[in-house]
Amino acid sequence: MAAPMSWRRLVHSVYSPAIAGVFTRISDRLFRARDRRGGSSVLLLAPLLAEADPAPYRITRPTGSAGAQGSADGLCAHFKWMAEHVPAFRVPGTHIHILRSPDQFYQTMKARIKTAKRRVVMASLYLGTGQLEQEMVDCMEEALQRSQDHSHSPDLKVSILLDYTRGSRGQINSRTMLLPLLQRFTSQMRVSLYHTPDLRGLLRMLVPQRFNETIGVQHIKVYLFDDSIIISGANLSDSYFTNRQDRYVLLENCREVADFFSDLVEAVGDVSLQLQPDDSVNMLEGMVHPYKGNRQDFSTVARERIMEVMNTAHTRQRLLNRWEDSEDEGMSEGEEDTWVFPLVQMRPLGIQVDEQVTQRLLTDAGPDSTVFLTSGYFNLTRAYMRLVLGAGTNYRILTASPEVNGFFGAKGVAGAIPAAYVHIARQFYNQVCQLGQQERVHLHEYHRPQWTFHAKGLWYYLQGQDRPCLTLIGSPNFGYRSVHRDLEAQIAIVTENEELQSQLQEEQESLYQRSSEVSSSTFERPDRHVKLWVKLVTPLIKNFF
Repeated sequence: MAAPMSWRRLVHSVYSPAIAGVFTRISDRLFRARDRRGGSSVLLLAPLLAEADPAPYRITRPTGSAGAQGSADGLCAHFKWMAEHVPAFRVPGTHIHILRSPDQFYQTMKARIKTAKRRVVMASLYLGTGQLEQEMVDCMEEALQRSQDHSHSPDLKVSILLDYTRGSRGQINSRTMLLPLLQRFTSQMRVSLYHTPDLRGLLRMLVPQRFNETIGVQHIKVYLFDDSIIISGANLSDSYFTNRQDRYVLLENCREVADFFSDLVEAVGDVSLQLQPDDSVNMLEGMVHPYKGNRQDFSTVARERIMEVMNTAHTRQRLLNRWEDSEDEGMSEGEEDTWVFPLVQMRPLGIQVDEQVTQRLLTDAGPDSTVFLTSGYFNLTRAYMRLVLGAGTNYRILTASPEVNGFFGAKGVAGAIPAAYVHIARQFYNQVCQLGQQERVHLHEYHRPQWTFHAKGLWYYLQGQDRPCLTLIGSPNFGYRSVHRDLEAQIAIVTENEELQSQLQEEQESLYQRSSEVSSSTFERPDRHVKLWVKLVTPLIKNFF
């Protein structure tokens, strides 16, 4: 006779994201007033996960301003509104380089770590546990040791921000990869593990480790070495270094941008759990605990700490008046021809900057402009969907074909996720056809044998231009998770530099060249068949990915 199954094992055996969604909705209603009553922390459950009707965004166009149309000569006028809401860093376009491959991304990071003198700051979802990841850790060790050997007071500091749930999964994990460095270079090393405030109480007790990251994670991907920085959507894991296609931009010797992102990662780190040399974790003194403390108090403290970074940088840049100034110390006119706008999205903490700017960009896109938009996980929010389907702009949307989806071939319920994305794509394509928008909105699928696809962002071509003048690049996927549940960051790059525009065009074309355009016949193919149960479950689980 089989041994009796414990209640917890029973829950784990039947758990799925769909059940979690139903459970969370019920529990939210049952314990809506938990904080007001001062009840037990066991009853502190995650908020309602169903997507609400999108509230109107707060960034508005001044009366009488024009949409984003016209020649490159008017770039300042087209995008100057961003500087009113986020920091605007003016940099030489020659300092920005588009990296094209996972290996170039990996080799660049290793080389930069080895030569760093003052700081290495890295934010990612997780650090993998393979040989390539170990080599990167070894580069950090080499740099830290060199700093110690050449100074009684070592200058090099290493700060790493990861997600707590993903970074703690399994016996060998991100934490165990970094512990030797933390133990050996305690005064020079900081490892912060962000824990979403939405995974708490009964939900935290019941959700299996394999699925707990579905509730919300730290998703920012920033890799900083002294005054140079890589912004990407790629994690620190072997597939992202070999055969998982993403996007990567290197901003070289851009100190103000590097300082901003260093401060941002430090701020998120301050409200995160701190890894100790004995593998325990604790909060900094005076900080609210993310899942033991009051949910609202944690979000308030975290929002204030992070917005302090945003507001300080914004005020400083406005005082410098760098947007209007055509000349600067040591710079000839026209050399600083590119603007970098950092965009942050942290809805669980009440920060919606990226969402607002992205909506404004899509709203202002002119009828003769073209937007190339890509996401490895095509699952647009309703707000973004309305803007794409309702505007006059030409859209070419690139997403992963099932065989290059990161979940292709996964075990259990995760193996059905590619089919769920096929179902979502078909629903979107059907809407395009029903609205008669096939000539304006085109959907493409990325194909590449033995590779997976994780690229995200957009390229913006103004009317009459054959090169993009704007790109969004970073961690957001334009989906529900990115907007509502995870911590995200990307940058908007606006440039008049023709060489940089050409780099962006080549990047966009190289990705789309490996794609095929979707048509109605695409969804009739046997490999696009979606089982009935997947169609039924997808509306319940789509907000988890």
